[in-house]
Amino acid sequence: MFDNLSGRFSKVVKNLRGQGRLTEANIDEALREVRLALLEADVALPVVKEFVEHIKSRAVGEEVVGSLTPGQALIKVVNDELTTLMGDVNESLNLNTEPPAVILMAGLQGSGKTTSVGKLAKRLKEIENKKVSVVSCDVYRPAAIEQLEILAKEVDVNFIPSHAESNPIDIAKSAIAEARKQFSDVLIVDTAGRLHIDDEMMDEIKQLHKALNPIETLFVIDSMTGQDAVNTAKAFDEALALTGVILTKTDGDSRGGAALSVRQVTGKPIKFMGVGEKISELEPFYPDRIASRILGMGDVLSLIEEVEQKVDKDKAAQLATKLKKGKGFDLTDFKEQLLQMQNMGGISGLMAKMPGVADLPQKAKDQVNDKEMNKTVAIINSMTLNERQFPALIKASRKKRIAAGSGTQVQDVNKLLKQFMQMQKMMKRMSKKGGIANMMRGLPGGGGKGGMPPGMPF
Repeated sequence: MFDNLSGRFSKVVKNLRGQGRLTEANIDEALREVRLALLEADVALPVVKEFVEHIKSRAVGEEVVGSLTPGQALIKVVNDELTTLMGDVNESLNLNTEPPAVILMAGLQGSGKTTSVGKLAKRLKEIENKKVSVVSCDVYRPAAIEQLEILAKEVDVNFIPSHAESNPIDIAKSAIAEARKQFSDVLIVDTAGRLHIDDEMMDEIKQLHKALNPIETLFVIDSMTGQDAVNTAKAFDEALALTGVILTKTDGDSRGGAALSVRQVTGKPIKFMGVGEKISELEPFYPDRIASRILGMGDVLSLIEEVEQKVDKDKAAQLATKLKKGKGFDLTDFKEQLLQMQNMGGISGLMAKMPGVADLPQKAKDQVNDKEMNKTVAIINSMTLNERQFPALIKASRKKRIAAGSGTQVQDVNKLLKQFMQMQKMMKRMSKKGGIANMMRGLPGGGGKGGMPPGMPF
């Protein structure tokens, strides 16, 4: 997400950093680039105009022009205004009510409502320790109820059955009664979507809202539909009084216009964003962190939180103990590190949060491909346990066998072994005193030569 926008903003930032002093002329030139970047990202025109005016009014004042580092001062202004545009701070769910706290999910068909119900249920259960029930009031879309039942089983939350022949209002009322019986803290209600807004749809969801009296009414937006999604959210808000937005499919949206427009147009906060297809890939939306990502400064806080939540701490501790004892880092360990990385959204997901990645050559960024990681895991799986422990054994004939077994080429096996040797060296540095600092010098923005850490697929 924001790839195009981040690229344009990085160019603006780079140009400004080289300015000894800022004048109204070079501020205008920078803002022209900002305006074009936002319009290309499908940000609403009124939002673009207001955003640029705010920056200019602050930039030509003493705050920037009078600064000792005017380029950096202007970047700070842009960062502040981007954060304000998206809502300043993350607004968490309000569940402060007599259980069950009802969350009503609304949105057009295909926006990802049902999947978002499953993702949100998993998050509430695992991170906020809530007992969650889910129910589907979508009696129109074939298999909608079955889809939610499968998701509920996957995330291990209580599924309240419903039937396509039933009335959605009756389903909602029964679900509240059942959630109370189950002592659920939260009831998430999935609703029917349509291909477009119509009177029948609005009447039904208004009745559902009245029957449920939800504490949270979340509108699910497919970020790839850009301005259309924002305008639809506005229409729903007029009918329902939304409390927030979930932005879905952000991993497939390189523009980010919906994220930058929705708060300004609807006045409603983005509470979560879907960052991938996996059921675990739902993140709180932090405007300040997203602004930092757009300006190419990374998002270290989100990266740390992701490591805390998704890395298997027991396995990490076992590897640390193994390295401390002087036992070598082998290909089984390497595979485990790759699987842990996949669990955190893959290389592309991690790179989006790493500071300095915007400064990498475009050729290097274009080569980031999580499919390469899957290929690497397949190659290691084709090796014997002895070969994984002692890679030096892998000569020509073994390479042919491993390549054939993994459906790859011998040069792919050679490439993996070369990467593994680099990773081994890095692990040796980490096992020594100050090793992590040495490793960080190799990261973008880490103070050394730059470039991605060994083990990445390019």
